[in-house]
Amino acid sequence: MTNPQWTAVDHYFTETIAPADEALTAALADSTAAGLPEIAVAPNQGKLLHLLASVQGARNVLEIGTLGGYSTIWLARALPADGRLITLEYSPAHADVARANIARAGLDKIVEVRTGAALDTLPQLETEGAGPFDLVFIDADKVNNAHYVAWALKLSRPGTVIVVDNVVREGRVATPHPDDPAITGTREMFDLIAAEPRLDATALQTVGTKGYDGLLLARVIN
Repeated sequence: MTNPQWTAVDHYFTETIAPADEALTAALADSTAAGLPEIAVAPNQGKLLHLLASVQGARNVLEIGTLGGYSTIWLARALPADGRLITLEYSPAHADVARANIARAGLDKIVEVRTGAALDTLPQLETEGAGPFDLVFIDADKVNNAHYVAWALKLSRPGTVIVVDNVVREGRVATPHPDDPAITGTREMFDLIAAEPRLDATALQTVGTKGYDGLLLARVIN
């Protein structure tokens, strides 16, 4: 579901208040050239992530789902020079593209790309004592959304912000779809958050260059 007007408005927002630069443009171009799916966040959404990390005063960020590193660059640019961002990517090929994009942006000193299934690498982070993270951005396979939020909570502190992308599924999230694991996983995530007293959350529907979707924003309160 797309609408030319949504795209036009997104382009207007991007051109006026969230302009691209060489590193961001190249990250998208190289991701496309490498055959990665064109599912990175839109530029104005990337800027939103950047602002959330800035407002949060984040120094330690976790990203679940790297793709080509486009959202990673937006997030990492909000961190101080001694900040750290760990991003988890399932595909080794995608991780290689992301590492090159992140290095070109001059952020390889504070960003670490870890390869492997996130449900395998997240326990490693806990063992290493890598947390607590100030902000967690989840944009990976939707089947495991509930598991990712549960892990984000384990690796958090009071005040940690958790952002989950693609939670509306073109409106289909509102009703059960047993044949669609992405919707089932997303609904399980909403059920988990609704029952979790340590999380205060809301979700927003969005339209734009990425069609009709939305995001969830949660804060760890204790």
